[in-house]
Amino acid sequence: MAQFHLIAPSGYCINQDAALRGVERLLEAGHAVTNQTIIPRRQQRFAGTEPQRLADINDLVSVEGANNIVMAVRGGYGASRLLESIHWAGLAKRQQHDPLLICGHSDFTVIQLGLLALHNVITFSGPMLAGNFGAPELDAFTQEHFWRAMQNPTFSVEWHGEGPQCESEGQLWGGNLAMLVSLIGTPWLPNIENGILVLEDINEHPFRVERMLLQLYHAGILSRQSAIVLGSFSGALPNEYDAGYSLETMVDFIRSRLDVPVITGLALGHEQQTVTLPLGAQASLIHADGGSRLTISGHPYIKA
Repeated sequence: MAQFHLIAPSGYCINQDAALRGVERLLEAGHAVTNQTIIPRRQQRFAGTEPQRLADINDLVSVEGANNIVMAVRGGYGASRLLESIHWAGLAKRQQHDPLLICGHSDFTVIQLGLLALHNVITFSGPMLAGNFGAPELDAFTQEHFWRAMQNPTFSVEWHGEGPQCESEGQLWGGNLAMLVSLIGTPWLPNIENGILVLEDINEHPFRVERMLLQLYHAGILSRQSAIVLGSFSGALPNEYDAGYSLETMVDFIRSRLDVPVITGLALGHEQQTVTLPLGAQASLIHADGGSRLTISGHPYIKA
């Protein structure tokens, strides 16, 4: 069994019942859950004051033992406020022995990318306490893919993707699109050549997704990758004004600008069904005839 250590560096968890349900499920499964007192913490829209939320991250350097899963309670906004004050070197040193398995997505992406950019620390883009483990019904797909990533030195994720036939290898990186774009020009954006860039987002209209992708394109980031994989873009439905412009036509436009293969359809992001991916690990991507497979290795995992 694992020990889950909770952190809340971002927004206040407005759905307290979901968070508590997530804790109850983990306890019933035989796991330990530490740092539960942060769940009701609140300062305005944030999950506590900035010193409190910063301590959630910096105190990880003193979390002892093996097989510790660090899980964000939820996303929202707030992690960007902390970037200047995070003890990056201390966290990197902590990861050299019995590394923490740090998991989250959404707003948490900026901390994950900072760790990767500054010290090549691998973290997991995956489920969080309230939205996933505390959902009314715990999704079996999400749970299976979470433990697949946590327990295996090498694992694969398969889906029915769309895009050009390709075989690519490189360092897997990415996460939430808006958060990644917010780091352009900062020290916390990884400078990865020939990587496999995986992106997702929520509540962004297709034209906003396009605008952010074009920013990555104009910054030269997209063209330096070996492949781009698009996850879910929840709440991205077009409206009457769009007159046929949709997420699909937007992707076609991005593909027309790039020589890099863009593969869609991965279940990653703000959905009840989401895979778990170690950002910074080594990955190979094969896409042919509507089938896609990512094979990933080199990440920390739970030792028996």
